[in-house]
Amino acid sequence: MFGEQLPSVSASDVPAGAFLLDVREHDEWAAGHAPDAVHVPMSEIPARLAEVPQDGDVVVVCRVGGRSARVVAYLKGNGYANVFNLDGGMQAWDAVGKPVVSTSDAPGIVI
Repeated sequence: MFGEQLPSVSASDVPAGAFLLDVREHDEWAAGHAPDAVHVPMSEIPARLAEVPQDGDVVVVCRVGGRSARVVAYLKGNGYANVFNLDGGMQAWDAVGKPVVSTSDAPGIVI
């Protein structure tokens, strides 16, 4: 049996004003993330579900798209109809020239 296709969006097609939910680990986030993203590591999603808006577009991102796909499936299973997986994750975000910032003075990088 095949699972339901998860909604996704390419890095170049992320809607302006979308809520970017970065589910990577703390070291990945610190090294580089989208400037307006909100960081909630995947393991903390169940406890922090209330921080994820149920209106507007929510784009979930990790490094390449695997963890974020699992979070999108989890959110959809919990009644979220507004969630999308970022195809290719932060690697794709960086590859199309979108900004990446770090939590230090160093330039942002995707690890």
